[in-house]
Amino acid sequence: MSSPSGSSFHLALQAAHAAAGDQHYPKGCLYVVATPIGNLADITLRALQVLQTVDAIACEDTRHTAGMLGQYGLHKPLLAVHQHNEAEAAHEVVARLQLGERVACVSDAGTPAISDPGARLVQAVRAAGLRVLPLPGASSVTTLLCAAGLDASLHGTPAAGFAFVGFLPSKAQERERAVQVLAAEPRAVVLLEAPHRMAELAKALAVLGPRPLTVGRELTKQFEEIDTLPCADLSSWMAASPQRSRGEFALVLHPQPPQALADGALPAQSEKTLHLLLAELPLKTAVRLATDITGEPKNALYQAALRWKQADEAAN
Repeated sequence: MSSPSGSSFHLALQAAHAAAGDQHYPKGCLYVVATPIGNLADITLRALQVLQTVDAIACEDTRHTAGMLGQYGLHKPLLAVHQHNEAEAAHEVVARLQLGERVACVSDAGTPAISDPGARLVQAVRAAGLRVLPLPGASSVTTLLCAAGLDASLHGTPAAGFAFVGFLPSKAQERERAVQVLAAEPRAVVLLEAPHRMAELAKALAVLGPRPLTVGRELTKQFEEIDTLPCADLSSWMAASPQRSRGEFALVLHPQPPQALADGALPAQSEKTLHLLLAELPLKTAVRLATDITGEPKNALYQAALRWKQADEAAN
């Protein structure tokens, strides 16, 4: 995480106490605390006050959280609660809460329990009849959405809102199937990706052709980049700078353009060609060949194939 040059959080801790110190912080409660996704100054005053107040902090990576707390001038007992031990570690947290302790839950960055660990812990605490108190704050999802310039009114009711998908499957075939589903999704879609998998994701999203995509890299950090480009151009965008293979990514797949939402009809001959190919070949191969034969956009052919598949499944 980056910290503003020469900054000290001593005054921020004082401000947090002055602004939120008199608020009620019940005992036996799990505080789900959003932490910065990059810039340490994005912490809220109430989050700082809670982190000063709690008896312990359940965190994804104790070393990472210890470093973050140290930047703020805070030191607290840390409990490792990550994706590999969350169910078991939740028992210790529940036991502490039952003794009347206050425990905060944080992830390495952003809001816990969205794409990071925390959901199982929250479930266990609620199942024990104990209180969960969420503190809003930084999130890569909303950070990129507000910079993507989406306007659902331009696309009508079917495209209103957005879908949060997070990380697509790591296996190639499963990822391709997931992209096929995205091709038929009329709303905006938020994706997350690690730098070492971005090249594979770019190849998979290329089938969506001209559909706009907003890419956010290193959000809120010194070398932040936010660009909007066609899905087909993501691979070349990545290749344009070696720096783009580094850092965490959030992506917003924009809503389907109005013309794509209208009816999605293909010329009769193109439909016939695609039907014939689908009868003999896997969907991906059939669409690729149909694109070469008919000259139709690959995205339109994918959507048509998915509609037919869904109709067949509904009929059966």
